[in-house]
Amino acid sequence: MNQEINRKKAAILIVEDDVESQKFFELILRNKFGIDFCDSQKTMNNLLKEKDYDAIIMDISLKDGTNGVDLIKEIRSKSKRMDFPIICLSGHVYGENRIRAKQAGADVYLTKPVKGQLLLNTLEELLTTNLDEKK
Repeated sequence: MNQEINRKKAAILIVEDDVESQKFFELILRNKFGIDFCDSQKTMNNLLKEKDYDAIIMDISLKDGTNGVDLIKEIRSKSKRMDFPIICLSGHVYGENRIRAKQAGADVYLTKPVKGQLLLNTLEELLTTNLDEKK
């Protein structure tokens, strides 16, 4: 992995409303990344105003009826930094959901349940690629 990522923990925002999924992500990611969680559009917007994130992991279906694809569109259109990677996670395996997420601006679409090592490898690869492109 790129040494620049190792110097400081990359900040990851995880938009996920399921507590068990949050625990899983924390267990897998906490040693390598700084992570924040949110479970709603309002909280997400507040966090994005307060902090610069290096990547976002976005659940597609949130319990309050919010659609993660719409949130990705919002992030890509309103964020002061639009170059960070977004990983879309969903229990929906249908191709149309993958296409909609990619069209909205997701870099990667993974289905749940996701293997911890796959998520970690995907995140590290996206962050390394993103840093390399900025040079």
